[in-house]
Amino acid sequence: MIDELDSLGRMQSKCMKCDAKYIAESSHGTGNMLRHIRSCKGKVYRDIGQMILQSNASGAVENRPSTFKFDEFREILALAIARHNLPLQFVEYEGIRAVFSYLCPEVKHVSRRTIKNDIMKIHAKEKTKLDELLKRAPGRIAITSDCWSSITTDGYISLTAHFIEKNWRLGKKVLAFSFIPPPHTGAALAEKMTCLLKQWGIEKRIASITLDNASSNDSMVETLKYDLDLVSNGDYFHVRCCAHILNLIVQEGLKEIDDAVLKVRECVKYCKGSQGRKQKFLQCVQHVSLESSRGLRQDVPTRWNSTYMMLDSALFYKKALLHMKATDANFVHCPNSDEWNRIEKICKFLSVFHEVTLAFSGTKYPTSNLYFPNVLKVRLLLKEHMGSADRFLKTMATKMNEKFEKYWSDFSTIMAIAVVFDPRYKLQVVEWAYKKVYEQSADFELELFKNKLFSLYNEYASSTPTSTTKHDENVRNAPAIVDQASDSYMEVIYTLKVLFFQFNIIKCYCLFKLFTFFSLLFFFF
Repeated sequence: MIDELDSLGRMQSKCMKCDAKYIAESSHGTGNMLRHIRSCKGKVYRDIGQMILQSNASGAVENRPSTFKFDEFREILALAIARHNLPLQFVEYEGIRAVFSYLCPEVKHVSRRTIKNDIMKIHAKEKTKLDELLKRAPGRIAITSDCWSSITTDGYISLTAHFIEKNWRLGKKVLAFSFIPPPHTGAALAEKMTCLLKQWGIEKRIASITLDNASSNDSMVETLKYDLDLVSNGDYFHVRCCAHILNLIVQEGLKEIDDAVLKVRECVKYCKGSQGRKQKFLQCVQHVSLESSRGLRQDVPTRWNSTYMMLDSALFYKKALLHMKATDANFVHCPNSDEWNRIEKICKFLSVFHEVTLAFSGTKYPTSNLYFPNVLKVRLLLKEHMGSADRFLKTMATKMNEKFEKYWSDFSTIMAIAVVFDPRYKLQVVEWAYKKVYEQSADFELELFKNKLFSLYNEYASSTPTSTTKHDENVRNAPAIVDQASDSYMEVIYTLKVLFFQFNIIKCYCLFKLFTFFSLLFFFF
């Protein structure tokens, strides 16, 4: 209530939030004031009960701490800046500081130097945790590494560790992303790699290193073999990147492009040459009732799979391109029927490499057991097309096979060992694959592989502490045990096939009886 009367001499009331005035006479009631409370612009929409309650990780409601923990706020802020790659100056933005002050008026704003120190403290704490995790890992550690050059031509090297944790979970941690000065020779890379490994104290626990096929990496690996404690004298230390090898193989085959592929490239360039041509192509797409969201793909020289995607998209819009040829006199690069058939064959040939590349590029699942079956698929595909009647496919497959043979002997053994440990494949797949690949010399190559496999097993088994003589006897008789297990495995598979065949016969007989029974019911009733 206020003492001031309105122009008619009536009593007034004033809102304490927005200073709005209303008549307060008893004859007018309080409805106008009640409606104003619901729509008052100065009202603070915060419930004190909600301000003192919060839910914990389990979902239970508990009292919220009455004090603002500034140290926790700074840690959360530093983590957010590091996670989202924000600039350190983010904490000095006026708008951000206004948000912080609104959420907590007592907040103390920090500078970019302070937040930088907080990030470095978090890095040191996380590095200590990772060091303890690596020490608790029971087995050896596989590492991967690669080098990049920034826009300013500065060189950087990365180091990633892959290991099995104590609870049998697959671990993957980035150990370093470090500046490396020139020259980037094999000796310089080996010195830098040794320094990084010693920083983490894992130089005596390395199992293998996966690199691309740069010549400097080969010389680096030869130097590292003398400095590290490796399994089997480093025979399986250097693992070449299969995805990079596959890229080199396909690039070798695509050096001589077929005329039909060149025509498809010119078609894509023409359709994307101007806005008017794009609209005309979309009209052709709508005319033949195709989806326009997929779009034509333009290939680039450095990515072989872009050529496959270009051909695949062109085959999808084949009817639209043919319709555009009939309606646009300037569109002269459209392939003829024979060239479309060749494009379809080339695309089908490259699709296998594309699928294998996608399988190799998985990051959420282990891929070592997938290499051998997929590489074998590529090997058999090249062998098949080397005898093709199509001259271009035959030439492409021949060049790819020459590049394939260059790397097959380097990574076939370790990839085959990985597939032996997969219960879906085991040794039988390797035996079948070697017969397909080596033909006459399959038995000799398979015997060499078994010797390497058992030698690797014996080395690991001898390093494992054991108190029984039974284990030593099994180690000495490992080849005989595996062969016997293989025979038993094949007998089980044969028995299951026989049972499955018998089950199908019984199932068909029962279905025939049921059909006869219902036929008689239908006939008599």
